[in-house]
Amino acid sequence: MRLDTNDTRSDLQLLKLSRSGDCDAFGQLARKHYRSCVNVATSILRDRTEAEDEVQKALSKAFEHLDQYLGDAEFFTWLVRIVVNECRMLIRAKKRARILYLSDGNASEDRHSELLSSAADPEYQVVKCEMIDVLNTEIRHIPPLFREVILLRDVNELPMSEVAGRLGITVSAAKSRLLRARNELRRRVTSRFAPAGHMMPFLTR
Repeated sequence: MRLDTNDTRSDLQLLKLSRSGDCDAFGQLARKHYRSCVNVATSILRDRTEAEDEVQKALSKAFEHLDQYLGDAEFFTWLVRIVVNECRMLIRAKKRARILYLSDGNASEDRHSELLSSAADPEYQVVKCEMIDVLNTEIRHIPPLFREVILLRDVNELPMSEVAGRLGITVSAAKSRLLRARNELRRRVTSRFAPAGHMMPFLTR
């Protein structure tokens, strides 16, 4: 997905057009948030190809159900929830497939151990999903000054030079603000779900 950088319309403007059936407008909206959604899905599934597939499904569902977006949260947050739900359904489907595989009596002991290892534990993945929900909630509630730098650098993964340019400050000042923003976000997240704090890698970068 290649973003049209010449398109300066806001999410709200694109949403209004999308709701009237403008597929091109929704395509631009999807491209604006595609990479961030894939990053979220990849952190859950640990497979970028699967992540891209689930994001495509989420985007299709989002377009189909735009009438359910009530505007009580940012569009990106609403979209990420759909992405997370798609990932959860895939994890559940894999879990059912593993149970069927093990119940057929043909799985070797080594294969059995592999499937039940902590790395493949679907419950672990569900906890990660919950952590992403917590993270998105707390990003919405941190001060706007901090929220903007977090979204630019850690969600949209823009280089620091571009972050500084968009904020109208020096790179040094942007780095300082990002550090303060991450500390504030880490404090909020760990206070709600401290045992899983290690699942948020960008909070410690």
